[in-house]
Amino acid sequence: MDFEGIYCFDTAAVRFAIYPDGPDGARIIGQISEETLHDVFGTRNLGDRLLETCRAHFDVIGAAALKRYRANPAQPIILTVDDFSRRISPRSARSQTASRATPLAA
Repeated sequence: MDFEGIYCFDTAAVRFAIYPDGPDGARIIGQISEETLHDVFGTRNLGDRLLETCRAHFDVIGAAALKRYRANPAQPIILTVDDFSRRISPRSARSQTASRATPLAA
């Protein structure tokens, strides 16, 4: 899938297009937040530079959007961290490591 997207400053998100029925079919708009891109893909990019992150990972982002669309075509496609549950973000990996640590004796 080719990436078509824009960064929306007002919502701090990237809006992108998917074509569930191929390039000659309907164009569906999805959205992924800046926070989700940071948490899932570990990027430090901000603003318009998040388009680079989306382009680099669009195989995964597009697949998640398509899955969400197929589950409920009438629902807006707003991707969150939960849509990428198999990927562990650097932030959540640190949290999991910290929670497994042996407690200190008082």
